[in-house]
Amino acid sequence: METNKSKKRILVLGCTGSIGTSTLDIIRNESYKFECCGLSANSKKVELEKLSQEFGCPSTLTSADGNDGIKRLLEQTHPDIVVNGIAGSAGLIPSILTLEAGIDLALANKESVVMAGPLIFELANKNDCRILPVDSEHSAIFTLINQCGKENVESLIITASGGPFKNLAEEQLATVTVKDALKHPTWNMGVKITIDSATLGNKGLEVIEACRLFGMLSNKIQVVVHPQSIIHSLVRTRDGIVYGQFSEPDMKHPILQALDWPKTDKTFMQPFDLVGTADGKRTLTFEKPRTDVFKMLPLAFFAAEKDNCYPIAYNAANEVAVKAFMDERIKFLDIPIIVEKVLTKNNWNMPVKSVSDIFDADKYARELSTEFLGKCQL
Repeated sequence: METNKSKKRILVLGCTGSIGTSTLDIIRNESYKFECCGLSANSKKVELEKLSQEFGCPSTLTSADGNDGIKRLLEQTHPDIVVNGIAGSAGLIPSILTLEAGIDLALANKESVVMAGPLIFELANKNDCRILPVDSEHSAIFTLINQCGKENVESLIITASGGPFKNLAEEQLATVTVKDALKHPTWNMGVKITIDSATLGNKGLEVIEACRLFGMLSNKIQVVVHPQSIIHSLVRTRDGIVYGQFSEPDMKHPILQALDWPKTDKTFMQPFDLVGTADGKRTLTFEKPRTDVFKMLPLAFFAAEKDNCYPIAYNAANEVAVKAFMDERIKFLDIPIIVEKVLTKNNWNMPVKSVSDIFDADKYARELSTEFLGKCQL
């Protein structure tokens, strides 16, 4: 395949999802420096074919070709960087394949780090490539640590919007629907991650991810609810001062940071304006998360502290429970109940030494989740 060496070549995995769509919008707007060299989607064949024609690049439908199709794309397209926007645990093997090929990985798939953090970091070091976080929170922390110096950072503060149910009483949460959970106040995201945001399970995954990405103990990480979603995360330095990153809630910002790294270039995005609202005012607020009600967050801290296979079990149980809620087989408040039962039913303290260890733990956690699911079903 003929390549244009003057542009950074980008392979977009999960191109029809929210991360993929944002990445392609960046490439359209900054085609002078970025080139889409390949695409993958799970099942949206017609949309994938249209995008493949638009960008003049090969593509693969993973529901038909699976990871073999992604491996062929990597070999065929010679990307400079891969954006992994695949949702859920299905994104793990594509991350591994990318790093095995020695290619930089712009990672939006948090499950790759939650399930296999030590293994993928080892792969990146071995093959002299980089894992660049695309989650807005971890992108912010990555930038702030680089600017402040890791040796100066004492702790991390991850912000959370609080989701659509931030102010609901526990008895009200007992009757919320999938439709209610999908009404996110500030972000436009995929279905599963939006429900995770409503339970604070997504923030829990981000806590585990931050521990592994930045080598921080869980007791050095704090979550604060920041409903405006303007400050995407903060770091506290050893002198007690807190530094934060401000931008509008648009995933194109962290994607661009990963694509441009290690440079910081001007972009087509509107510069952030502190008072750039209709009335010329902007209010930013912070509050403690209601961990007594939104129990997915303390369960994540528990899993992060225990480490080993506990994060794998947390993620697997959450995926099974969220799918059951989406299918209207369980109630919203059943999600953390199932996750807690899985985490406490078994000793997940086995070290992870291989990919097979990861999938063995994942499989068993899903089996346990399905067993507990039967006791919760409506």
